[in-house]
Amino acid sequence: MSASTLETRGAYIVLEGGEGVGKSTQAARLAGSLGAVLTRETGGTSVGQRIRTILHDTSIDTLSFEAEAFLVAADRSQHLHEIVKPALSTGRHVVSDRNWWSTIAYQGYGRELDVEQIITITKIATGEYFQPDLVFVLRASKETLKDRMRGRQLDRFELAGEEFHERVYTGYEYLLDTYGGVVIDTEKGLDATARQIRSECRKKLAI
Repeated sequence: MSASTLETRGAYIVLEGGEGVGKSTQAARLAGSLGAVLTRETGGTSVGQRIRTILHDTSIDTLSFEAEAFLVAADRSQHLHEIVKPALSTGRHVVSDRNWWSTIAYQGYGRELDVEQIITITKIATGEYFQPDLVFVLRASKETLKDRMRGRQLDRFELAGEEFHERVYTGYEYLLDTYGGVVIDTEKGLDATARQIRSECRKKLAI
């Protein structure tokens, strides 16, 4: 995106990755540094918060993977309509903790649903294949992730098992190869990670 375009429309920046990589923390730091709208999928709206409760509830063990995908799509439709597009149209930057990349990685690859069907669901939900201007995929070693998750109350996705999360990782590899994006190694700590993300925003979006 050119700097002139950003004068009339804000930038839509997404932080992605598996569990425990620090997306929420870094999204908040980036939004603060840019004066951007901070949001998330799922749960960025009041409707989305209700959907998120269902999706993350460990007591729910009968939810089909297809139903899960449709719930995520419903959250996204409301999120884009209520939060993302209105903010961008007024020139505000938007920083989101996850977007449709997560659906490809988690429901497509992780749950082993048909990726083309997931893409179709996304298009129906959003009215278009709504592309972020910049996607960061955060990563950390398995050992670091285990340390970060230790003692934490885990949700349905976090409890899905190692093979599931290996497939999610493969999904992110596919997304990076197909759509581009910036891989961020979070091993060097919060401040170093935040500086790298901020530097990439200046380099790629001139903001």
